[in-house]
Amino acid sequence: MQIDKTTLNDLSVFHADEEYSLLNRVDYCRTNEGRAVLKKIFSAPLESIAEIKTVQEILKFYQAKLSDWPLRITNGNLLVIEKFLDDQPEPIPTSPNIINATAYKLLHPADFSMIVFSMKQVVEFFSGFREIVTFFSNSSHPKKLDDILHECRSILSNNALQANYTKKEFSTLTTPELLDYARLIHVEFISETRKLIKHYGILDAWYAMAKANQTLGLHSPQFIEQEDPMIRVAGLKHVLLSNPVGYDLEMNRDKNFIFLTGANMAGKSTLIKAVGLSVYLAHLGMGVPADEMKLTLFEGILSNINVADNIVKGESYFFNEVKRIKETILRINDGRRWLILIDELFKGTNIQDAMKCSLAVIEGLNKMKNGLFILSSHLYEIGEELKNIPSISFKYFETELKDNELLFSYKLKDGISKDRMGYLILQREGVTTLLENIGKYTQ
Repeated sequence: MQIDKTTLNDLSVFHADEEYSLLNRVDYCRTNEGRAVLKKIFSAPLESIAEIKTVQEILKFYQAKLSDWPLRITNGNLLVIEKFLDDQPEPIPTSPNIINATAYKLLHPADFSMIVFSMKQVVEFFSGFREIVTFFSNSSHPKKLDDILHECRSILSNNALQANYTKKEFSTLTTPELLDYARLIHVEFISETRKLIKHYGILDAWYAMAKANQTLGLHSPQFIEQEDPMIRVAGLKHVLLSNPVGYDLEMNRDKNFIFLTGANMAGKSTLIKAVGLSVYLAHLGMGVPADEMKLTLFEGILSNINVADNIVKGESYFFNEVKRIKETILRINDGRRWLILIDELFKGTNIQDAMKCSLAVIEGLNKMKNGLFILSSHLYEIGEELKNIPSISFKYFETELKDNELLFSYKLKDGISKDRMGYLILQREGVTTLLENIGKYTQ
């Protein structure tokens, strides 16, 4: 799936403040290695239903026995081992014996201490990996996982390695045995050890994704293989909110455009991002924050949500809105399936221009039946001119003012909002009173 940096930022997949990012919400990795792999996975959504189903199957296997996942390998283990592999200690004797091993210990005390400390972590790592292989034993897995496990078993079955890591306790190793083991890892077995670390990163990232599915209550979506784009979802929620309200939504070729209205803070942006994040998660092979979701494969997601001006280039907010729309049209005019998310189009110009420009964009985009579009707007008036287009669905969020308090139900309704809450909010916050008293000074 194609997704650009602007869309990733709009959906908060990655965020300058990591606490508010989707990646952080899903990051249950135990190691930095796993975290790096997870970020790569999140940077490249999958492009085929077969790939997606493979990841879904892997995560389901994890989830079925998640509480049994071996926890022996830690981030500290990997950090120490990687530093050990990168270090250049004095050459370790080729065939350590009691004499040359004792000499090495006495002549190179700093290197020997580093080796002892590092090899404790190596023993833990290989013991932990043996537990992981056992975790996956006696079960069939997708080829992608089996290929990794096969290579891991092959490495762990090495005769020289077996002779050392099967020792019951690290403390039972003599000095010659310790140096022999260290030389094996640092010289002869260095590439295999790095491969195991790399494979652990992948397994750790999948563990995090499965853990997130379970912890966040995410459910696997069903992909429908058809040419025309479609989304049907029940109980859809925004994955980054603690107490979200669920939405039911359906879009298809015949109803491929949602014109969304409602007051500020009513929930428009939240809905748009919830749809985008769920489709994105689905294309990673993860579950989605919904009771049920069916969708087609999408070639890409594009958003126009957090547009900004560019003072350095002398580009106005409105000009950048126009540039983003132009870029969107050029990219989606390829006959492939796209999801397009637009929040408050043309905020950077006067209302007359905004209405004329919005109508032109909506009527033009509506001709593209290969895409699904959600567009929010405060320009309720243009809704009347759009009602003669059968493929547009009109949805809104209702707002009530009760006892001078704004009440948001966050429930999606059919139709066009009639709320005019801007001036009421201005009054409620006391701004109108402050304005009335400007120039009135007390002595």
